[in-house]
Amino acid sequence: MSNIDELIKKLCPDGVEYKAIENLAEITTGSSNGNEAEEGGNYPFFIRSQIVKRKNEWEYDEEAIIIPGEGRIGEIYHYINGKYAIHQRVYRIHFTGNLINVKFVYYYFCVFFKKFILKKAVSATVKSIRKPMIEKFEIPIPPLEVQEEIVHILDSFTELTAELTAELTARKKQYEYYRDKLFTFGDDVPRVKLKDVATIIRGGNFQKKDFRDEGFPCIHYGQIYTKYGMKVKNTISFVEGEIFEKSKKAQKNDIIMAVTSENLKDLCKCLVWLGDEDAAISGDAVIIKHNQNPSYLAYYFYTEMFFTQKRRLAHGTKVIRVTPSNLLDIEIPLPSLEEQERIVSILDKFDKLCNDLTEGLPAEIEARKKQYEYYRDKLLTFKEIGK
Repeated sequence: MSNIDELIKKLCPDGVEYKAIENLAEITTGSSNGNEAEEGGNYPFFIRSQIVKRKNEWEYDEEAIIIPGEGRIGEIYHYINGKYAIHQRVYRIHFTGNLINVKFVYYYFCVFFKKFILKKAVSATVKSIRKPMIEKFEIPIPPLEVQEEIVHILDSFTELTAELTAELTARKKQYEYYRDKLFTFGDDVPRVKLKDVATIIRGGNFQKKDFRDEGFPCIHYGQIYTKYGMKVKNTISFVEGEIFEKSKKAQKNDIIMAVTSENLKDLCKCLVWLGDEDAAISGDAVIIKHNQNPSYLAYYFYTEMFFTQKRRLAHGTKVIRVTPSNLLDIEIPLPSLEEQERIVSILDKFDKLCNDLTEGLPAEIEARKKQYEYYRDKLLTFKEIGK
């Protein structure tokens, strides 16, 4: 920041000029259809999502900013330098002249373009971006030296986050590998049915509309695969006393499992309830009461061995379900409680590294993202000449 401040004082002490995109760039849409995407194609093919597809034929060979005209309006931007193709409802912004570092403008779009679009729309719902909207968007034009230094700083942040994310991905694969290996036992460890060590209770029937900011703890099945980790001491939702009394409740060390999902991966995702109070559990979830190490059982429910058994029990298409009573026939390797504790202690360390939002890699990535956003906003905010 000190280097940038010095450059601004030296090169543009009175502020910078803002210019509309229409005075700086050529804006056109593509000519390709979405069904022209080809697996393993030679060139990037931009459609209307964050995911970039591929195509064997290219339309442009240049440095540009790509903005989808429909979909998540004002939220998706791509920077490209090279050959590429774009969909008919995707805009390319190709800058002419020598005033602009395109990567600098890309970063500026990421921060300010959505605000501009929403302001222009006033109270109307923005369903698509039109060319005139892009044309009228004004960007600051500091000296190229300033633009390049800002790009260097923001690229460094982006690269660091990418490195951390890649490391997290590698650690998660390592974690999954060792988790499955730890649950691979010889003939000396008995295999039992879940019904031999546990009972299953169906959840109640309260809904999201029953949530309150305070009251009695409750867990909705949808929160199990969207809001919580594997071990939970406090809920994020609550219900009133009357609903709580009528509900099925989980007690400390019970396992709560979602038995309904939109995909097979999330089906049967579970958590261990470690709260000192009972928690009300919604329908489409079950409470597993058992006499084993709760974390050992929960970790097993995330292994490939369990996934294979779960797949056989799953039914449905758009909504996938498992009949709770059928879970009782799931086979589980059951070592001694001491061995269960040893396995849990190993996996807890991996889990903290890969999933803990207060420690480990996720926490570091989140901290870097916040730091990046803070400096990005400061670096891209300029005083306009005459104002």
